[in-house]
Amino acid sequence: MAEFFKLNIYAMLWGFVIDLIIGDPEGWPHPVIYVGKYISFVEKRIRNSSKSSEETRRKAVFLGISTVLVTMAITAALLLAAGLLGRAAQFILMSIISWTCLSAKCLAVEGRGVAKALGNSLEAGRKQVARIVGRDTQSLSEDEILAATVETVAENTTDGVIAPMLYLALGGPVLGMGFKAASTLDSMVGYLDEKFRDIGWYSAKQDDVLNYIPARLCGFLMSIGAFLGGMDSKNALRIMKRDHANHLSPNCAWSEAAAAGAMHIQLGGTHTYFGKVIEKPTIGDKDREIRTEDVNNTIKLMYISAGFTALIALLIAVIL
Repeated sequence: MAEFFKLNIYAMLWGFVIDLIIGDPEGWPHPVIYVGKYISFVEKRIRNSSKSSEETRRKAVFLGISTVLVTMAITAALLLAAGLLGRAAQFILMSIISWTCLSAKCLAVEGRGVAKALGNSLEAGRKQVARIVGRDTQSLSEDEILAATVETVAENTTDGVIAPMLYLALGGPVLGMGFKAASTLDSMVGYLDEKFRDIGWYSAKQDDVLNYIPARLCGFLMSIGAFLGGMDSKNALRIMKRDHANHLSPNCAWSEAAAAGAMHIQLGGTHTYFGKVIEKPTIGDKDREIRTEDVNNTIKLMYISAGFTALIALLIAVIL
């Protein structure tokens, strides 16, 4: 059993290093593309065959469970096939799959891209931030664009970095890809609006459960890491403790609150999604106006948190 965890951890760490160097190249046939195709196929079949809202909600359970299990089964089959070529080939594939589960550099690139575009013009900033947020961006102010970027990087530090690192360490690429499939499901159908409420309710709940522990761990890592990043670690912990429930999701506000507290800014509040106004409480205190440098500070918090996780995992592997 110890050998199993050590192999998973080392593969995760190599995947993490590859992600830091390469990120997510444009045009790369990422596994999420094929997971998305499966989700779209099953979603369409469910919508066409369901005669009532109740039937759609029942079949939504199948969509959620099958997406995760099919993804895990295919991943396991690929690893078994690689194993026929030897342990080295299998480990290389484990590391590559682990890499595809992580998105630290992608988050950093997208976040900095918004800040750079905003430096050119407000309209350019609106177009760039639309790549990474679900809210309507046509009328966002400069402060709102910066806040949206900080929120997205902070939130996705949990489900795009810390959570997959944990699942990869615990169950290798099979469990890591299972989590990635659940996360993709949530991003595609896990909304509260009329279009997705019935088809995506289970996917949203499934994602909430899987991110429950990682979100809280991420919040604490970001709060502690704020000290190394030259930010207010004590205030990060205070705001996280106070505002971690100030979100429609039970998980998102943990990392967002830690980031807001570390930088003494305010996030959250009311936004428009798909033309519908969604009222949300604020996170953090508006001790000052948000600045462009806060995007880079949030990225710094993300990297520090990921580094802590990688270091802890390495220590565990060495002890084992």
